[in-house]
Amino acid sequence: MLKRSPSLTEQTKSYIKQRIINDEFEDGRIPSETSLAEELGVSRTTVRDALSRLELEGTIYRKQGAGTFVNEASLRIRTRLEEIWTYEAMLQAHGYTPSNEIVHIQTEPISPELAKELDLPADETVLVVKKRFFADRRPVIFVENFLPTRYIQQPYTAETFRVPMYQVIAGLTQFHLSYYLSEIVPLISTTELQNLLALKPNSALLSFDEVGYNQENQPILKSYSYFKDSLLRLRLLRREAI
Repeated sequence: MLKRSPSLTEQTKSYIKQRIINDEFEDGRIPSETSLAEELGVSRTTVRDALSRLELEGTIYRKQGAGTFVNEASLRIRTRLEEIWTYEAMLQAHGYTPSNEIVHIQTEPISPELAKELDLPADETVLVVKKRFFADRRPVIFVENFLPTRYIQQPYTAETFRVPMYQVIAGLTQFHLSYYLSEIVPLISTTELQNLLALKPNSALLSFDEVGYNQENQPILKSYSYFKDSLLRLRLLRREAI
C-alpha cells in the first residue's frame, strides 16, 4: 500500500508505470480504476488522474468499450525528454552501468550573455562545474553547469557535485530546481569535446542548452549537456494534437 504524500498521484503513476515496464499486466490490459485503487489504498480519483497522465504521455491508451491497454510502442522510449531524469538513470535505462567524474570546478566571472540569461548583474561570479558521464566506462555525456555563487550557502568539495544538480541545489542553496527550459541544439564537436568524449574530428553532436528555474520561476542555473549518440539515443513519442 502506498503512503499518502503531496505527490500521491505521481507515486501512483510511477507504480503503475513500473508494473508496465515489468510486463505484469496480462495481455497488456490495465486493471480497472476500482481494482487499482483498492490495491494501492488510494482513491479512484487519484488512480484516474495517474492514468490520465500515463495516457497523455502515450504509455497507455483507452479503447472504447474494451478497456485501457499498454502502448507497446511507448516502451521503446527509455527516457522521456519532458521529465527531469538523472543521467545515471538514463544510462541505466539503456542497459549501461553508469559512472561519472568531475573534470573541472572553479569560480569564474560571469559572462555578459550568462548574466542576461540568469537576470544577474554583470559583476557576478559563477561556480563552473564540468562533469563527464560514462556508460560501461566509455565516455558518453559531458555537462557544464554554471551556478551563481550568490546562491551558495553551504561549504562544498568536488565530491559534492558527483550527485545530480537538483540534489546539489537543494543542499547548497535555499532553492528547489523545479524545471528546465531546454533547447535541443545540434553542433560540430570542438577539440575539447573530441578529447572528453573520444570523438573523431568534426563529429556531429546533440546538445541541450538549458536554464534551470526554481519554485518561484527564477532562473538559477545554466547548463550545457553534450551527448555521444553512438552509445545513447533519445526518442520522442509524437502524437496528434488533441
